Amino acid sequence: MPIGAQNVKELQKQQRELQQQLEETAKMLKQTKQNETATENKLTLLNNDIKTRKKLINNIQGEINALNGEMGTLRQKRSALQKELEGAKADYARLVRETHYADMQQSPLLFLLSAESFQQLIRRVQYMQQFAAYRKEQVKKIESLQTNIDIQNNLLADRKQDRSTALQSQKREQEKLTRDERKQKDMLNSLKKQEKDLLAKQKEQQKKVEALNKQIEEMIAKQVRTTTTLTKEQQLIAGGFEANQGRLPWPVEKGFISGYFGKHQHPVHEHVTVNNKGIYLQTVSGSNARSIYEGEVTSCAQINGTYAVIVQHGNYRTVYSPLKKIYVKQGDKVTAKQAIGEIATNTSEDNKTELYFQIYKDRTILNPGLWLAQ
Repeated sequence: MPIGAQNVKELQKQQRELQQQLEETAKMLKQTKQNETATENKLTLLNNDIKTRKKLINNIQGEINALNGEMGTLRQKRSALQKELEGAKADYARLVRETHYADMQQSPLLFLLSAESFQQLIRRVQYMQQFAAYRKEQVKKIESLQTNIDIQNNLLADRKQDRSTALQSQKREQEKLTRDERKQKDMLNSLKKQEKDLLAKQKEQQKKVEALNKQIEEMIAKQVRTTTTLTKEQQLIAGGFEANQGRLPWPVEKGFISGYFGKHQHPVHEHVTVNNKGIYLQTVSGSNARSIYEGEVTSCAQINGTYAVIVQHGNYRTVYSPLKKIYVKQGDKVTAKQAIGEIATNTSEDNKTELYFQIYKDRTILNPGLWLAQ
């Protein structure tokens, strides 16, 4: 398969994945409170939609560029074949003119009988045989070249159609992006008018998160203190976990990162900084949290009406919260991608379903974004 074709197929595969992400965001938007009121959750979803659509538009442009390159290569190949075909036809015509072809065609028998000697007769018989074989070979060459030119023409027509489809798709996505960006601007302006109330609400949420972080840190500190030397099995698990940094599966099957690790400016409040000790992954209602690697459940704690589950992977630990219900208990062995509980949906936060995910090495908090597959 030509390199260009491989690129186009890979780009089209990525486009399908991006379209699926947009569909998932659309499902999440449908699960928000169905009214025109602007909320921070709706803005987060809209921001993700815009980000994904920009990626999609860039991807489509990449496909168009690849198709243009492939079409140029096909045109060059077709031109070379046509030139070769014209040369083959000219050679054949010259061969016919400069040989005894006319005599052989008018009367092959007379051509043979007119030989002046037996040796010349033998040579003429051989000549006729060789000429017939060569003529057949030249005809096959001309037919093959013409077939290849037809193939190039068909491929070129297909690429032109693909490019036309891609251009139309890009135009549609650009129109949607323009609409979303206008909606984003209106929503941001609306939220800024509610800034006082939203700031008070944000401070209250921050207190809850800090309390949650404190409880989790205390549980992990206690587990680390009481843990003796790791067994050989735990050492192997820790080694495998560490070796898979950057390739570990996501703790949700579908969704997007709605809050990154570390310090960030708040998406609405310009002068507010948030400091996340994990990442937030937003998904659709009813989704499960999944263990990202094999390990052992060391805690299933109920905090503020929901659950937080800690899974140990040697000297590494992963934390999943808030969970509406859990499918595991302390002491259970779990495997990678095993569902450990249903993620809670926050009805007071515009029906947002969001997993708070953390990774610890001993008592040190790590950035999960550096560990999960991209």
